[in-house]
Amino acid sequence: MCDTLVALGNSTEDGSVIFGKNSDRPPNEAQVIRHFPRMEHPEGSKVKCTYIEIPQVPETLEVILSCPFWIWGAEMGVNEYGVAIGNEAVWSKEPYAETGLLGMDLLRLGLERGETARRALEIIVELLEQYGQGGNCFFDQSLMYHNSFLIADTSEAWVLETADKYWVAEYVKDVRSISNGYTIGKEWDLASPDLVEHAIEKGWCKSKNDFNFALCYGEPGMREIVHCVQRFERSSKLLQEKRGKIKVKDMMNYLRDHGGMSFKEWNPDKQITTVCMHSGPMEVSQSTGSYVGHLTEELPTHWLTGGSNPCISVFIPFYISAEIPETFTKGNEKYSEASFWWNHEKLARKIQEDYPQRASLIVPEIETLQSKFLEEASNIRKKALDLTLGEAIEILENFTNKCVETVVKKSKEWLKTVEKTKQVTPTKSEYLDFLKSVNESAGLKT
Repeated sequence: MCDTLVALGNSTEDGSVIFGKNSDRPPNEAQVIRHFPRMEHPEGSKVKCTYIEIPQVPETLEVILSCPFWIWGAEMGVNEYGVAIGNEAVWSKEPYAETGLLGMDLLRLGLERGETARRALEIIVELLEQYGQGGNCFFDQSLMYHNSFLIADTSEAWVLETADKYWVAEYVKDVRSISNGYTIGKEWDLASPDLVEHAIEKGWCKSKNDFNFALCYGEPGMREIVHCVQRFERSSKLLQEKRGKIKVKDMMNYLRDHGGMSFKEWNPDKQITTVCMHSGPMEVSQSTGSYVGHLTEELPTHWLTGGSNPCISVFIPFYISAEIPETFTKGNEKYSEASFWWNHEKLARKIQEDYPQRASLIVPEIETLQSKFLEEASNIRKKALDLTLGEAIEILENFTNKCVETVVKKSKEWLKTVEKTKQVTPTKSEYLDFLKSVNESAGLKT
């Protein structure tokens, strides 16, 4: 399950667009960060997506993507024009196809081909109507769903919600969030030509007057199962509370949110579904990667955790045209020392064995380090704006590498600290049995 948020320039402190998303996926599914430069493609060439092959366009845009390791597409990403997209699983009354384009494939295709948020939306809709969406969405189990998207650029944002090949879109006015349920009801700005007529034919409503997209097309039972209403209401509340003064740090904190509880109060074994998701016996997903995009007109900064559980992660700055450190590109369903994602996971799971006690030892340090990175990123960006593009990319790439080295070093120190800490909570529980099981499956020794 996931949550995606955006604050437009009229709602942020500095007038920029700030975008955020938690990608919630199975606990042993490493999420890797991939960078693809702008590329030209031969006439008549095709692109192999996760399940199907479609015609390629003459040129694709440069992108940074955060991807489940086995999928061609991405859970979230951004392109060279500052278009950022996050997708959400949603469940409709329409049938699910055995194959087609995954929502994550549509996301990547929108980023690679769309120079604005509106154009990316149009591309996703065109591909959806032509090829459909479908296929299994999880690596180690069967799960199918349809998709909604939050699509933003440096000046505007759109919400796009789909049910098979039917769709509806809303222009964002200030702040907006989406979760794992439909949020567009009686009012929208764009839609499938036969959206209402199809619902009437199906008997989901009697006329245009009583049509409501979320109620007509949504599968009501799933809203309760995935707790999307609670998460949507919480993220909306957080955005509204600071509307007009939202900063990048605020968006990071929204993604770290446990329903207002501090790290000393929160415990993942309570299995309370929050914006920052922790997997457990009753939860199939955890926040396996997080992204905050500071979508400025020039030299935007893209903050990614590269690991799970943003509440105990540091967001690291990445930049278009700068190389991604190799450790972020590695990872699969098994533990690997070469993978940043898995090394963080080793720390995260050790903390979650006794979360209130162990998080209290490192969260203050994470907060201090995050504030330091944010301040340094602001100063370095100001300096880079006065340089040639090549010079700017060089100092920004060096800054990313410096931040990565710091986080890797500190993570090793934090792991030693929590390993030495006596466990305060019970050493036997259903939650700890769950952690043991997923660790054994991944070959992870803690």
